[in-house]
Amino acid sequence: MNGTSGFAVFFYPQALEVLGEAIKPYLQEGPAGPHVACNEVDTAGGFVELTLFGRTAEGQDITLELMVPSSMVLMIVSSQQAGSFGFRPHLPEAPGETAQSPATDAQGGS
Repeated sequence: MNGTSGFAVFFYPQALEVLGEAIKPYLQEGPAGPHVACNEVDTAGGFVELTLFGRTAEGQDITLELMVPSSMVLMIVSSQQAGSFGFRPHLPEAPGETAQSPATDAQGGS
């Protein structure tokens, strides 16, 4: 995947063999192996629906929907753009600035 929001769908090796030439135009190679990069995934039902957004050679927007049996899918990886979700680094607290627990505050203790 190229670091954009979306999903990488990995298939069992036997599934790639069975799908053959039909899946090859949609496969991308990566360090983790061949996968289909898509914008949306729907896993409800017996088929996994993969939605891909793209452009034709003439510049027209196009939406493709691939449906494969769910038993062929090995793993789905979600990728989010940096900063849209996750954890931020916390700076160490300065001495004397430690927070008191609510129980200590309620008891009037230090």
